[in-house]
Amino acid sequence: MATKKLNPMVKLALELGPILLFFVMFGRLKDQSFTLFGTTYSGFIVTTAAFVVLIVVTTAILWLLTGKLSKSQILTLVLVLVMGGLSVWLNDERFIKMKPTLLYLAFGGILGFGLLRGKSYLKVVMEEALPLQTEGWMILTRRLTAFFFALAVANEAVWRLMSTEAWVNFKTFGLTAALFLFFMTQGKLLDRYSVKDGGEG
Repeated sequence: MATKKLNPMVKLALELGPILLFFVMFGRLKDQSFTLFGTTYSGFIVTTAAFVVLIVVTTAILWLLTGKLSKSQILTLVLVLVMGGLSVWLNDERFIKMKPTLLYLAFGGILGFGLLRGKSYLKVVMEEALPLQTEGWMILTRRLTAFFFALAVANEAVWRLMSTEAWVNFKTFGLTAALFLFFMTQGKLLDRYSVKDGGEG
């Protein structure tokens, strides 16, 4: 299938839609329980089941509209299917709560492996959208690797030490805001090492 360009707003809606719907649905069902085939499920587990379905649907739509999926989208889909599926199957909310931890450990591990080889895998993914000199890519990759590991630790701390409601708020808004703030604080680096007039990439 040929690769097609997608309106950025449509792409954002498809990627963030399931997360926001997860938040809204949990808010409505968090104090309820549902019995199916003799097993009682909390509102959180029912919301998780719906989230898994939504991720599959939106990922399929992204593939149909663009003709491709990024490695991060595929990894996210696999982790949601596995960890969300385990949470629903075993009626245990811990698995889906560990999903962000595994995702950020994977991202940090992949970038860290590249750094050990003297390469920036981040450059491979983002070079077209963000032209930087080689040194800038290496610095940004080191910072993002450390940041991903920090997010993994933060997610573990929140879900293990705080309530389910606190974790849902953290996952929906905290992690998203943290990523946004991280890139906002890299302005000086991006400006210093940006490629100007067709210079080094």
